[in-house]
Amino acid sequence: MKYVNDFSVAIAEQLEGVLSEEDIKSIIEVPKFDQQGDLAFPCFVLAKKLKRSPVEIAQQLADQVHYPGFEKVVADGPYVNGFLNKQMVSRDVLTTVMTQDEEYGSYDFGKDHNIVIDFSSPNIAKPFSMGHLRSTVIGNSLAKIADKCGYSVVKVNHLGDWGTQFGKLIVAYKLWGDDDKIQADPIKELLELYVKFHEEAEKYHELESKAREWFSKLEAGDKEALNLWEWFKGESLKEFSKIYQLLNVEFDSYQGEAFYNDLMDETIEKLHQNGLVTTSEGAEVVNLDEYQLPPCLLRKSDGATLYATRDLTAAMYRYKTYQFEKSIYVVGHEQSLHFNQLKSVLEKGEYSWAEKLTHVPFGFILKDGKKMSTRKGKVVLLEQVIEDAIRMAKENIEDKNSNLQDKDEVAKMVGIGAIIFHDLKNERTSNVEFSLDDMLRFEGSTGPYVQYTHARAKSILRKSEVKSDTSGIEGLTDDYSWPVIKSIEKFPQIIVKAFEYYEPSQIAKYLIDLSRDFNKYYANVKILNDDEQLESRIALVRSVTIVLKEGLRLLGIKAPDNM
Repeated sequence: MKYVNDFSVAIAEQLEGVLSEEDIKSIIEVPKFDQQGDLAFPCFVLAKKLKRSPVEIAQQLADQVHYPGFEKVVADGPYVNGFLNKQMVSRDVLTTVMTQDEEYGSYDFGKDHNIVIDFSSPNIAKPFSMGHLRSTVIGNSLAKIADKCGYSVVKVNHLGDWGTQFGKLIVAYKLWGDDDKIQADPIKELLELYVKFHEEAEKYHELESKAREWFSKLEAGDKEALNLWEWFKGESLKEFSKIYQLLNVEFDSYQGEAFYNDLMDETIEKLHQNGLVTTSEGAEVVNLDEYQLPPCLLRKSDGATLYATRDLTAAMYRYKTYQFEKSIYVVGHEQSLHFNQLKSVLEKGEYSWAEKLTHVPFGFILKDGKKMSTRKGKVVLLEQVIEDAIRMAKENIEDKNSNLQDKDEVAKMVGIGAIIFHDLKNERTSNVEFSLDDMLRFEGSTGPYVQYTHARAKSILRKSEVKSDTSGIEGLTDDYSWPVIKSIEKFPQIIVKAFEYYEPSQIAKYLIDLSRDFNKYYANVKILNDDEQLESRIALVRSVTIVLKEGLRLLGIKAPDNM
């Protein structure tokens, strides 16, 4: 917040040699009540240094601190409270937003740096379920936020296209597969085969060893195994592409686990050369005792490589290819141990870039309080959820605005936006309860509420005849505009926080607050009243549309102009 800097400078001038400007800035607060001002500096930290009471210090500072951006500075007990000059600040904020438009809140601190974001990464031959949604929408949003901060972003979909599950699927296909059914609905049938394998394997344990045999054949290049694998993969990618198109998510790379098959021997050899690899019961491992972690298994006694081997190889390949400043893995929190091991192996191998790797974990999507499981068939298909959300959004629109043009397109924006927003409004480490009814409400903390606020503001602009420039902005001083102005001014700061904490919920929660402030303004102010502040009010409305639309874009959501 620009005015936090101003307040810090003004106070620092009076406390030279006592407290630095940075220290002052770090403890400045926003008062709980508007009548207490816009910014507050607590004087407790100065009491020991100056050997005086914080109340006395606050009174003296309030008398001394003067700055053009403040209407007044007063003492409130042990606090120095600053009241911003509403007219000046609102004119400044609205002019800035109107001038910068969608670039408002952009930064260049990521300029000339690459950032790799590994996200979504569904498993081949399994349907794209609600369980995959979190990684997909969190990763997509982080990519947009990083781009907003100036980074060159490489979006990687590390497909789960290798592993023992293919041995299981091949066994299930050969025992129970029906070609006609599979051709008609590949993913549904493959899921049923996968679930049946696990049900039968509980009774007939030899199925697990048969699955390992078939996966070994696949690794050895067996023609039948490879043909089946290619078929499963091709059908899956067709299904995934439909989902990504609906969610408007794109990737720069689809290099999955199989891509690294021919590079893994080289990885293990490098780790051998660094003296990291030891043998344990015929398996090759990296001991991580000094990190208080279990050993990282690279190659089993039967020669099969593992998930860790692939991710180590992928990390080395990506650094060589992209020279990344950061490499982010948007993967569920249950994989935290794996990523700790991955980073520790690279640090032990003295790869200087290991510190640039970051695991961004997240919680589960729950159905009736329980985790969804593909193995047990307890899965909610994302495509079905999207279809249901679009249908329900259209029904809501029919009720609220039956004459709306482009109903189908708006329903698509609202339905898909509702699903994404419902996920991203939650802090990513929290679990999220799946509820379509909650997602699609037009009131409360929902995507449709924010989208509707944007559409409402757009409708005001369509009714207005005020030209879209900054020449007539004089600033606003009323009590209803001020919370909106302060909220708009915070947007760039929110983007930095969202980036630093890898937390899109910072933006989602901010958009809800801005929408509430604006709707309160809308309910209490005659915006189109023809007086000397009309152009300033229209500038405020236009600024709200700019920030809401850009904020939603950073979450991967579209903002309808009509609803």
